Amino acid sequence: MSDFKAYRFSVAPMIDWTDRHCRSFHRLITRRALLYTEMVTAPAIRYGDRSRLLDFSAAEQPVALQIGGSDPAELAEAARVGADFGYVEINFNVGCPSDRVQSGRFGACLMAEPALVAACVAAMKAAVAIPVTVKCRIGIDDQDPEVALPALIEAIVTAGVDRVIVHARKAWLKGLSPKENRTVPPLDYAIVRRLKAAYPALPIIINGGIADLDQAERLLLPDADGPALDGVMLGRAAYETPALLAEVDRRIFGEVGPDADPFDVVDRLEPYVADHLAAGGRLPAVTRHILGLFTGRPGAKAWRRILTVEACHPGAGLEVVRQARAAVVAAADAKRAWDAAADSEPRLAATAS
Repeated sequence: MSDFKAYRFSVAPMIDWTDRHCRSFHRLITRRALLYTEMVTAPAIRYGDRSRLLDFSAAEQPVALQIGGSDPAELAEAARVGADFGYVEINFNVGCPSDRVQSGRFGACLMAEPALVAACVAAMKAAVAIPVTVKCRIGIDDQDPEVALPALIEAIVTAGVDRVIVHARKAWLKGLSPKENRTVPPLDYAIVRRLKAAYPALPIIINGGIADLDQAERLLLPDADGPALDGVMLGRAAYETPALLAEVDRRIFGEVGPDADPFDVVDRLEPYVADHLAAGGRLPAVTRHILGLFTGRPGAKAWRRILTVEACHPGAGLEVVRQARAAVVAAADAKRAWDAAADSEPRLAATAS
């Protein structure tokens, strides 16, 4: 199922968001985008419930597993397990700025240790036949990105990394929260293009602040700052406004995508929800990921309200999804009736005169 160009557009790994339910939903809207798991730590894979942590449906493919850690042997074992589960890529997290991650010597703090990152990449490369990639920032704290980023890239290229995803912001590990780290440090797309110029054979994917497909398409073309980048990764924009994924297959991959009309998506999601409920799952585990499906359309507020409030009641089932869908249909009908009445008023006025 792996496609070496699937990374041309991907949905970022996001803790507490990109779980199997989120990915199954997104896959109804785009066939081609590369989807990522939430970060799973290597110790969790080693000692935890692997089925709970790593199971996914073949219908979600292509899916990449993001791993956190700093022990090369432990990461190699985790990578082997991920490959055995069927993931198409192992991604090493060198970009997450949270305190929880730092305390375990995971994530962005590793940008200060390029030799260790390289050792981790080399160990994972030796353990699996699928691509091993790294997701990083352009630097941390007082590092000079013009020095820190090339140093990290040179180290991991030597170790055999297959691709690099660069979140084009610094991570401030001291003084900013994880949420602030997503918006406060300024974006620097130009440094990522210069990196691509320096490493033309290395596929480089850009992440950070990409709001829509117009911007994504521009980053896939050369500009005054440097050559075209090999891929774009969207995070919150894709999650909060999933309708933008409906154009990904056509605009980014030049292919016909699935029928991504939001009402059709809801209808095709119903069997998945029914299976989840039949297995003992709770409705909000799925519906929390689809709140943004009708963003910008009449009835979007009612859709969100019903799914947020009613889905949490004990025993809530498919009737809640159908109630929310009906509210959107009613709002759309009311909007059409209002527009038709508004259009007829000038004609009535002209007739009366």
